[in-house]
Amino acid sequence: MRMYDIINRKKHGYALTDDEIRFFVEGFTKSEIPDYQASALLMAICLKGMDENETAVLTDAMLHSGDAADLSSIPGVKVDKHSTGGVGDKTSLIIGPIVASCGVPVAKMSGRGLGFSGGTVDKLESIPGLRTEIGSERFRAIVRQTGIAIIGQSGNIAPADKKIYALRDVTATIESLPLIASSIMSKKLAAGSDAILLDVKTGSGAFMKTLDDSIALAQAMVSIGSRSSRRVMAVITDMDAPLGNAIGNALEVEEAVDTLQGHGPDDLTSVCVELASYMLLLAGVAKDIKECRKLSQGAIKSGEALNKLHAMVEAQGGDVSALERGLAKAPLMTPFTAATSGYITGMNAEMCGMASLALGAGRARKEDSIDYGAGLILKKKTRDRVEVGETIALMYTSESGRFRDAKESLSSAVSIGDAPPHPVKTVLAAVSEQGVTML
Repeated sequence: MRMYDIINRKKHGYALTDDEIRFFVEGFTKSEIPDYQASALLMAICLKGMDENETAVLTDAMLHSGDAADLSSIPGVKVDKHSTGGVGDKTSLIIGPIVASCGVPVAKMSGRGLGFSGGTVDKLESIPGLRTEIGSERFRAIVRQTGIAIIGQSGNIAPADKKIYALRDVTATIESLPLIASSIMSKKLAAGSDAILLDVKTGSGAFMKTLDDSIALAQAMVSIGSRSSRRVMAVITDMDAPLGNAIGNALEVEEAVDTLQGHGPDDLTSVCVELASYMLLLAGVAKDIKECRKLSQGAIKSGEALNKLHAMVEAQGGDVSALERGLAKAPLMTPFTAATSGYITGMNAEMCGMASLALGAGRARKEDSIDYGAGLILKKKTRDRVEVGETIALMYTSESGRFRDAKESLSSAVSIGDAPPHPVKTVLAAVSEQGVTML
């Protein structure tokens, strides 16, 4: 079998055989196939696509290129969650404790962020003392003890995906639905949970900008999960505006705590209740989504979900008292104010994310360090009335020179008009094996 022939077949739009796909993944992982040939195939896939079977086989090949986590020693149905990313997306810190407090174990491996702000691991590491680099035995022990643990990806999980993604990043082949779906699902399936809920974002701050594209990605990933005998569902959530009011690591942890105390922003609370409810549905805790919503809301109201967060933080070495007194913000703060009076008609999530990045809350490159206390707290959001000079956001950083670029990004993000826009739903659709349900 020759790589030249595989590239040529895909270039002309033919479906690759299972053996051809596995030959490519194994050979590239072992560095037997050079980057230039791998790049050519990735571009051909980007232009010609892959059918459902090709995508499933590519996912399986990347999954089996390394180790898979064994969670069999943890009793019960383990449910994982993956988000396609967004601005102000601290949902894992909220829904994990909700689900765990309802008796469903959550053994989650998360990544670090590249871009607007940190990933879930970075947010957790803004808590003094908390460790996310934990061995597999200790990881499983914490889940058995507390019902939940969130750690960084460890071991040799899907090494083929790491190599392929690095090449996609520099060859303009990121935006390929089968490559995106197989990348996400190879890691999620390797993480070992019995069921997976996918939070697929849509809008200006999401990877998929349109609802149709987001649904198509969700359907592809649900299909892959079903072929792998996993329970998989997806929920499509809005990311045209930032989720919640906090953007930045320590700031988002504080908002997560507020939400578990019942005082979170309405948009963040509603999204988290919905995501947690579908995770409970996947675990079989109740027969319908309405009953699962009642359980999720009850876990917040009773304080049990917050107790689970505290238990996890303590088990992973974190200072629980820091959550109670509040995490440290960056020392420099200045407001971003309204240039005119009117209603906020739009708050572009991507540009808000760029403002957070400018303040030091994210990474432009993998080697960049994060300022855990940097970021934004939004005081006004879409549909709110503002007067000229009124504060729209508070900007936090450790370097005063960062404020200028952040202000420029926020100026581009915020639109002000004479009338408020129509309300927008935060949860748009649910996708399962049975089809798409608009919510």
